[in-house]
Amino acid sequence: MYNYAQMYLNRASKERKSQDWCQRQMVQNSRWVLTYQDKNLFKVDVAEPVFLTKEQLGLLDVSQAIFLGNNAEHAYFAIDVSHLEEPAIKALHYFGEFVDLRRHGVAIFGEQASILALARGLSYWHRTHRFCGRCGHQNHMVEAGHSRKCTNANCLHQTFPRTDPAVIMLVTHVFADGIERCLLGRQSVWPNGAMSTLAGFVDPGETLEQAVAREVMEEAGIKVTDIGYLASQPWPFPSSIMLGFIARAEEPKITVDEDEIEQAHWFSRAELNEFGQWGDDSQGYKLPRIDSISRYLIEHWRNLASPETV
Repeated sequence: MYNYAQMYLNRASKERKSQDWCQRQMVQNSRWVLTYQDKNLFKVDVAEPVFLTKEQLGLLDVSQAIFLGNNAEHAYFAIDVSHLEEPAIKALHYFGEFVDLRRHGVAIFGEQASILALARGLSYWHRTHRFCGRCGHQNHMVEAGHSRKCTNANCLHQTFPRTDPAVIMLVTHVFADGIERCLLGRQSVWPNGAMSTLAGFVDPGETLEQAVAREVMEEAGIKVTDIGYLASQPWPFPSSIMLGFIARAEEPKITVDEDEIEQAHWFSRAELNEFGQWGDDSQGYKLPRIDSISRYLIEHWRNLASPETV
């Protein structure tokens, strides 16, 4: 199952606009997520995230805290400490170490991973949108961190976090031998042998289905039909939403655009059974990360196997 999509907190979109309400949530049973340069706080060398109590924050400034949501037990907040000096960051190492969420993403599924991903995504957005996109003046956090507002009295433009839509698709084709195969490709920067489904960002002015067809044609030179939506996954690395599709290739001939991907090949279900896992030291091809929607698309297709399509 792909990760970062199990967000069950109540985001309280109406209540969080009240500063008094937010202050009341910052009580002793609140839980706090710290981020530092797009990294989350984990116990040292353990795939266990650290959620601090209000008391453990000590003298950390909570005026820029981001409300993430609440449930029956806790209200969750995030604080980005990227601006702190090195001695202050070292002091926080008492609780653990700051680690890229993707390092432990395959080990922590469910709501915890989704909370960390939300904290990372919102912290990144605030850090990279400190100035108004209309007039250039500095803006400030409002609505408990879910919006920013320009400080220029003649502007007062309000902005909200943006998510970049990207399509990701498993392309299939039934060959002359009666065996159905799927199309996988790889980028040169990936670990040796790692393969994945094709993907790309949605351009302005196109539908999701048009983006699927365009990306497959651009990357592999293949025309697709029967494009169908399957699932989506938040991917805050740094700010995307992955929209998963399955499509059928009209013809199997591959023409790789090496500016887009390094290589692409067709694989049967039987061949996928011989793949290693992303990041392992084995030789040969490897499947995508188990926390990715790419892996979910592949596994969904594998589970559709019938005797004539193996």
